[in-house]
Amino acid sequence: MESHEKEVKVGAVCDTMTSTLELRNENGQNGVPPSKQQIKDLDDLLPYVGGFGWYQRLLFLMMIPYSFFFAFVYFAQIFMTVVPSEHWCYVGELKNLSVEERRHLSIPRTNGMYDKCHVYDVDWKIILNEGISAPDDSWPVKKCESWEFNFTDIPYETIATQLGWVCERDNYPATAQSVFFGGAIVGGLVFGWIADKYGRIPALLGTNLIGFAAGVGTAFSNSFWSFCLCRFLVGIAYDNCFIIMYIIVVEYVGPKWRTFVANMSIAVYFTFAACLLPWIALAVADWKVYTLITSVPLGLAILTPWVVPESARWLISQGRTEEAIKIMKRVETINKKKIPDEIIKEFRETAAEIARTEREIKNYSAADLFKTPRLRRHSILLVIIWMSIAMVFDGHVRNVGSLGLDMFVTFTVATATEFPADILLILSLDMIGRRWMSFGSMVISGVFSILAAAVPIGIPSASLAIVGRFAVNISFNIGMQYAAELLPTVVRAQGLAFIHIMGYVATILVPYIVYLATINTIIPLLILGALGILGGCLCLFLPESTGKDMPQTIEDGEEYGRDQSFWNIPCIKQKKDVTA
Repeated sequence: MESHEKEVKVGAVCDTMTSTLELRNENGQNGVPPSKQQIKDLDDLLPYVGGFGWYQRLLFLMMIPYSFFFAFVYFAQIFMTVVPSEHWCYVGELKNLSVEERRHLSIPRTNGMYDKCHVYDVDWKIILNEGISAPDDSWPVKKCESWEFNFTDIPYETIATQLGWVCERDNYPATAQSVFFGGAIVGGLVFGWIADKYGRIPALLGTNLIGFAAGVGTAFSNSFWSFCLCRFLVGIAYDNCFIIMYIIVVEYVGPKWRTFVANMSIAVYFTFAACLLPWIALAVADWKVYTLITSVPLGLAILTPWVVPESARWLISQGRTEEAIKIMKRVETINKKKIPDEIIKEFRETAAEIARTEREIKNYSAADLFKTPRLRRHSILLVIIWMSIAMVFDGHVRNVGSLGLDMFVTFTVATATEFPADILLILSLDMIGRRWMSFGSMVISGVFSILAAAVPIGIPSASLAIVGRFAVNISFNIGMQYAAELLPTVVRAQGLAFIHIMGYVATILVPYIVYLATINTIIPLLILGALGILGGCLCLFLPESTGKDMPQTIEDGEEYGRDQSFWNIPCIKQKKDVTA
């Protein structure tokens, strides 16, 4: 496929998914001797410079800090705002009593449990002077003005405990998380435009530096609104702080190595960074220090222009062919290869055609996806499916504190499922196909989420929920690749941006779904289960894209998959083709 068929008017988010799509849609150009290859796009230069030489290996290693930034930006807020399960009103006049004596005397009980939000409204000086050591149920009560916490399960102070985000304010952590995703919507739009207009490096630098500044600012927040402002700005960095680097590296790697590079960067780097977070929080036992530790490293992005090359595809699309060739010359030098002069000459001519095609494609918009019936149906399904995947994935991430086990261990185990999920995906996706793999993983996630709600809280519930998380990891990694393979080239980038941003919109609701655990711990699991099953079933109404040429025009998108049967499964079809 020509490069302009893979990456058109790419914003940061769109580029990622288009590049991911390349992983399994290459036609094996690397297996053709260079002398026999026609130079149609940038991929055709890679056999001359090396598909995975030392230059690409260094780039792959350079993904490590950006993967860490991504994990820190996405997950760090969980451990800043978590609230211990036990809290009660603090009565300053009783500070000389032990915790148990203070709670016994001042806190009313309901069904044998200490009230978390009310305290007896009496003159404690009189109570102490009279030597009263037991409460009287007839005493009046009032709402708490300050709280004390049992830090056994969460052994450090968070901003939520510091500012008293409990009782009538216990929705503040959920609201702050939704504000974060509001920032992600703005960041997706703004940095997608910057990446398209000014290049990938300015976008990558800008998004990480905003995350750095706002993350450091978070540590000095002293109110709900200042915290929300900082988290909104950190949300702007979400996704793009890594995804743009991911795009750049995938572009410079040979087609047969892209599956490895794209998936292993998530499976190893991102997963390892995410698994570290709860232990960093426990080690420092101070939410402000923890916030600084997870924010300051983003400042290293200032080195980006000196260590990361600009996207050669973007340079070509802008007509800056000589700059792209200069980068490829650097690649050949480090890889100890040589591009023949006649190949360079041929590529210059091809690049001019690619740039012209890029300009023509800009005449289309995402609205063209909804102008014809079948393409409109596919586009609506893709939006709903991705919204359900995003909600189920993020819901499982944030619901770990409601599963009845140690939150830090549960988070680590659940996050570690990303690695086997990616490995399984690499081994089975092309055999089972996008459609049935998406259906199966989403439905399995939904079923196990519902089962987790039906068993006792603790090890049984957590074990089943972790299986649900494992399954939705697979769905999440398929989702945007599947969309990229179904959308026509002329609107692929804009269509993917629209779908991705709708996923951000959907995740704004997730913190409130998880918040429903304060009413009953099974409610979030039931909702996540229903969303998983719904999203999985909708996948069956899409055509299969495994091994198919991507549609290029709107007409191609309208006709795509029209001749497929409902039971189309790639591995079965391949067997039939072999026997025939």
